Order: sequence, then C-alpha cells, then structure tokens
Amino acid sequence: MTEPHVIIGLINPKSPTNVGGVMRAAGCYQADSVVYTGERYDRAARFYTDTQDAMESIPLTNVDSVFDNLPSDMKVVCVELALGATPLPQFEHPEKAIYVFGPEDHSLHQSIADRADHVVYVPTVGCMNLAATVNVVLYDRLAKSDTTQAGDDLIRQSRDSRNRLQVKSSAETV
Repeated sequence: MTEPHVIIGLINPKSPTNVGGVMRAAGCYQADSVVYTGERYDRAARFYTDTQDAMESIPLTNVDSVFDNLPSDMKVVCVELALGATPLPQFEHPEKAIYVFGPEDHSLHQSIADRADHVVYVPTVGCMNLAATVNVVLYDRLAKSDTTQAGDDLIRQSRDSRNRLQVKSSAETV
C-alpha cells in the first residue's frame, strides 16, 4: 500500500449529511482517507449523502485521535477560524498533509491546534459548514497543484451519464 498524501481528519462530527458531503469531496479531490473522532457520527450514520459511493474506495475510520498512525513526514494542517491563522489564499499546501476540521457546533480544542504545523482559515464573512469547508480547502490544494488534470477526457470520466453538454466554438455559433 502506498503512503497517504491527503487525509481528512474530522473532530467529533455531528451531521451525517456533512460527513457524506465530506466523503464526496474526498472522492472528487482524491483524498486517501477520512478519519473521525467521537461517537456522534456513528449514532447517525445510517443517513448519509455520499451519492458517489466514495465510501467504497476511500476508508472512513473512527479513531481515538486523528494523530494516531500518521506517517512521520505528514504535516498537520488545522482548518479553523482562529486568531493568528493563515488565510487559505496565502497558504502553500504541504505535499503530505492531514487536514483537521472541528465539529460543526464547536471549534477545535487548543491542544489540537498546538500540535499543528499550520493553522489556516477560509476568509469568508461568517463560517461555512463542514462539508463546504472541506471542499474549498481541497479545491485550493488542487488549484495550487502542478499536477492538476484537465481536459475533455477528465470531463467525460467525471460527469453524470446524462450530461451531454458541449461548448460550441465561436465559429459554430455565428
């Protein structure tokens, strides 16, 4: 098995809808795994919105600590509206990272932030929900990557089977 490059760490998530959205984001942005702490998600896990069945290919694992069993070269990046945090547009993503997100109805504990190599925040007015924040952070990582895939082959592979939309060239629309 290859070493992971991107892990999503969720601290005591509450909403199965958000965890399902996180799993979908993990699949879209090719995260290696999602780990979570706490018991709230397990109690509500029968309802989820992972409509692309990312759980079939990306492990979702309950752990005692998101720091357990991390590769020694993996950086810890906490994502939180914290005083002194780095705005996401100014952040350079490490090659290997676990991105740690707090619960929907609370913030990360200071002890978790103290273990981080970086603390970043998304500079929005107000806070986003968990799944939206994970999507934005993973998109930012992709957008800043030099290995981003693009083109019609990716579009064909990624889009819904009912989507047949094509952009016509300007010469065709005249």
